[in-house]
Amino acid sequence: MSDTAPDPEPGTETVPEEQEREREHDPAAPAPLGVPRTPTGSAEADALLDRLADADHLATDGHVEVYEDVHRGLRDALTALDARPGPPVPTRHPTTTP
Repeated sequence: MSDTAPDPEPGTETVPEEQEREREHDPAAPAPLGVPRTPTGSAEADALLDRLADADHLATDGHVEVYEDVHRGLRDALTALDARPGPPVPTRHPTTTP
């Protein structure tokens, strides 16, 4: 028993160019959706949204990881907007004199 793959039948070999054409016409192959992304003005958010393009070259089962990564990053960015920049400023009690 041989561990090597059998030789292809004569005349059935595909060259890389032919393989590329076959992939281009394979409806099940990963393909970009062509959805335009409008810049948000936030470098962090734009970088995360650009990451969505990584899913264009993955099979469907690989999309989840990209989507979860982008979602996590956007959620963290929004949470950071709600965070106070420092400790609360002490306030004067209304009954005390200045």
